[in-house]
Amino acid sequence: MRESPEIAEDEALVPARALHCAGRSATPFDGSGSVTRLGLMDSEIRTARDASVGAWLSALGEATGSPGGGAAAGVMLAIAASLTSMVAGYTEPSDEQRDGLGALRERARMRARVALQLADDDAEASDGFGAAFRLPPGRERDAAVERASVAAARTSAVVGERAGEGIADLEWLAEHGNPALVSDIAVACGALRAAIAGARTNVSFDLASLTSTGRTHDDVRGEHPQLWSAVERFTSDLARLDALEAALDPRAAPTEAAGEGEDGEGDLSRPSAR
Repeated sequence: MRESPEIAEDEALVPARALHCAGRSATPFDGSGSVTRLGLMDSEIRTARDASVGAWLSALGEATGSPGGGAAAGVMLAIAASLTSMVAGYTEPSDEQRDGLGALRERARMRARVALQLADDDAEASDGFGAAFRLPPGRERDAAVERASVAAARTSAVVGERAGEGIADLEWLAEHGNPALVSDIAVACGALRAAIAGARTNVSFDLASLTSTGRTHDDVRGEHPQLWSAVERFTSDLARLDALEAALDPRAAPTEAAGEGEDGEGDLSRPSAR
């Protein structure tokens, strides 16, 4: 596991969500010079569950950190889960597979809904993170940083855990799913990888922020063993996804076999899912 850097109390070596949230108040303007609705940080605009994709991405693009990378990881999980559900819906199961495939699709749908809630939870955690780092140095700040760091790490860890649960479903679809949608499975793998990688990074850096209160990495590991081990588990999940993507690639992107498929099979049999 990669060691996170020590965080100096008097320097800007703090996690990104703290940098973004600690005292910045973005007020973007439209072309006429008036403050846009996004600049008012309307709660509905920042809510992944309720905002349009365009509005949420506009909020993500502002220098506020809420939503930020952790929330983006939640949205990537939702994308992966939705693609999983789509591929499952296009798959014709055997009689023996029918119940299992139905359960797989329901899990994916539930995972997508939960993922958007987790994205919003992370945005809220980012607000608390920034507020903690705005406090003047001292015991109150140390206690606030600890509470906010652990809360943020736990939120990101849940994203990673839910994402890890989706790997087995994609492995099943890679073997038994509709072969015409193999590229969609590959895209789902990429989105899931982004979610797990984001969770791994955020948990690691949130834990590292505790060193700003005078702790060592060994102290943090001893005080939060479950979160520390989650980072290692996410690293293993990434390796598992890498293996799945490598196995899928010859089927999903067969560019080295450009002469194959000229008999009309493949593209013409593909449902209009894209």
